[in-house]
Amino acid sequence: MVLLSHASPILPARPGEFVPLHIGRISIWPPVGLAPMAGVTNYPFRALCRRYGVSLCIGEMVAAQPLAQSRPKTVKLASFGPTETPRSLQLYATDPRYTAEAVKKLVGEGEIDHLDLNFGCSVRKITSKGGGAAITLKPVLLADIIRAAVGAAQTIPVTIKIRLGIDEERQTFIQSGKIAEQEGCAAVCLHARTAAQLYSGHARWEAIGQLKQTLSIPVIGNGDIWEAQDALELMRRTGCDGALVARGALGRPWLFGELSDLFDGHLPHPPPQFGTAIDLMVEHARMLCAWLGEAPAMRAFRQHTCWYTKGFRHGAGLRDKLMRVTTLGELESAFTAVDRNEPFPEHALRSRRGKTSGEQQVSLPEGY
Repeated sequence: MVLLSHASPILPARPGEFVPLHIGRISIWPPVGLAPMAGVTNYPFRALCRRYGVSLCIGEMVAAQPLAQSRPKTVKLASFGPTETPRSLQLYATDPRYTAEAVKKLVGEGEIDHLDLNFGCSVRKITSKGGGAAITLKPVLLADIIRAAVGAAQTIPVTIKIRLGIDEERQTFIQSGKIAEQEGCAAVCLHARTAAQLYSGHARWEAIGQLKQTLSIPVIGNGDIWEAQDALELMRRTGCDGALVARGALGRPWLFGELSDLFDGHLPHPPPQFGTAIDLMVEHARMLCAWLGEAPAMRAFRQHTCWYTKGFRHGAGLRDKLMRVTTLGELESAFTAVDRNEPFPEHALRSRRGKTSGEQQVSLPEGY
């Protein structure tokens, strides 16, 4: 029997144990998707993840007002590849009017198959303006924004993504979930941390189970899915209908292949050797250059090099090269002396990727 790095046995799904996740008329199998992440879940990365069997890939958060005003940078962020389906996008909004205008634009131009609303962002520049997780403290405003989105979306399903609340004293996830259900949302995704926690500590999966017991619409769990087995364990423990993977997929698009194997009842293939990871990295960079242009793409890609190489043996010299690359050629030449046959390091399977900052005092507008 294959073992996880934390010594728990990998137990593939049993026949009939799980069913597809349904978001409106969209059926998703396996019932696990790629969560939206700023600067990460653009078309090139989504395309790599889809190759490994994931169907739900939510594009990074875009703001409603500049999208409604057709600002070029925002329109580009909200765009999809020619063969993407379903096309899922996350929208950030603080005002019902701009919410409706942005959604009408997306629906009218046939841009989306699924819309997600962000009420979980805990970044200071968002919450300090009353956006993201802060909106859940204003249930009337929350309901107004959801109602505006659902009304403008017509037959396109709308979901929301939330956190437990602002902090331990102000937990709003049950109330927010009920509002989403009442206003016609197709599902609710819960990242089981507070905004004050940011990405520290552990996700409290028991809260996902509590929300599932409260609502009749699908509940999607998010938080601390580092290995494929974690998604099955989350769903088995909580009874939730699906899961979203975020930081666990950074530099590891093949994680979705392992997830597909497990949900289909098979033991997963082993993770790739360093050479395969390098080839995927270079392909990802090449796709990003075609999408954005070489100079901006390579600046944006530097963070990805750290994730793809995490845990493999490489010295400070290689890391320094990777953080300075400005062209595809420089990226490719940085790996000429590495051992391409080096196996994926077991200790890196559960190593945290992406944001690891500690807790914070959530910044809110004065008098909020």
